[in-house]
Amino acid sequence: MEGSKEPYKILIIILSILIPIVVAVLFQVKIEGYDFSFLPPIYATINGITAILLTTAVVAIKNGKRILHERLMQTCVGLSASFLLMYVIYHMTSDSTSYGGEGIIRYVYFFILITHIALSVVITPLVLFTLSRALAGNFARHKALAKFTFPIWLYVAVTGVVVYLMISPYYK
Repeated sequence: MEGSKEPYKILIIILSILIPIVVAVLFQVKIEGYDFSFLPPIYATINGITAILLTTAVVAIKNGKRILHERLMQTCVGLSASFLLMYVIYHMTSDSTSYGGEGIIRYVYFFILITHIALSVVITPLVLFTLSRALAGNFARHKALAKFTFPIWLYVAVTGVVVYLMISPYYK
């Protein structure tokens, strides 16, 4: 039966559509009177920790340490959810910061930023489907999808740090 292969398929599809829409809508909402300007270095650090833990989790599973792998991946999912929450809170309470770099570095910044944003939308269903396959005990399909999910998730986590480092001099 197809449902047993993807037990959370409908829920994952709904979340994968709703999350970017809700984030985009919330970016239009501005709440005055709160100062969350301290959040960008925190959520950039979360991205960095996520990248390290993702890599550690891959090493763990390659070495047969399944429990460690599971715990690290659960932590990565939790960190990514925390990142998203802080990111939305920051953007709902703060003015956008424009990148001030000039010349070729400006193009590099926008390339990294655009690919980071696009892949951050793509990674949501990939992570959720990869996780659901593990939870369902379908490890062959989990592993097959994880081979695509890991490098994209790692790219999003690392470029999140890079984008922060590149724009941080321009924060008010």
